[in-house]
Amino acid sequence: MKSAPKHRGSHHASGKNKDDVSAEPELVTPTGVIQHFGSVARLPNSLGMAVAKRSVEKLNQILADTITLRDLYKKHHWQVTGPWFYQFHLLFDKHFNEQAALVDLIAERIQLLGGVSVAMGAHVAAQTRIELPPIGREDVAVQLSRLLKAHEVIVEDARKQSAHVADGDPGTADLLISNVLRTNELQTWFLAEHLVHSGFSEPQK
Repeated sequence: MKSAPKHRGSHHASGKNKDDVSAEPELVTPTGVIQHFGSVARLPNSLGMAVAKRSVEKLNQILADTITLRDLYKKHHWQVTGPWFYQFHLLFDKHFNEQAALVDLIAERIQLLGGVSVAMGAHVAAQTRIELPPIGREDVAVQLSRLLKAHEVIVEDARKQSAHVADGDPGTADLLISNVLRTNELQTWFLAEHLVHSGFSEPQK
């Protein structure tokens, strides 16, 4: 049972404290998680537990990779250099915002399936398959190539997993195709065209 709040200050004859305050926050000491990562709570969504668990597992992998790609775009947005600085500065931030929207869609899909979304940077870094960049600044051609490789990881997995979940979990399949795949394919095109006879890379001999 919740204990009565402590009051400060002098008391009136009525017994009430003239400094009574009911808007003070009461901090709660952590006592453990209510749902462990990797588990799935049963929700009234007509999905079998095995189907939901598989979708949650696969979505969390794509989520970790998408968070990494999102942050990679922001890093390059800040650190880009060269004669096309302004254009890339804007393009990278546009793609960052689109990836941020995907992160939210994927994470919320995991939660509505009864799962637990990966969220914190350290946990994401431990799970992602995308190679982490150096902390320092890189040439724009390297930035573009790094982003393209990251997109390819997500595009390949989105295609594969959408096919696997299509029968049992069409909602997840739709998310993977309509949102994840199409967004990443479009962004891949925008990046790749900059490396075609652009002066950023030497043509193959």
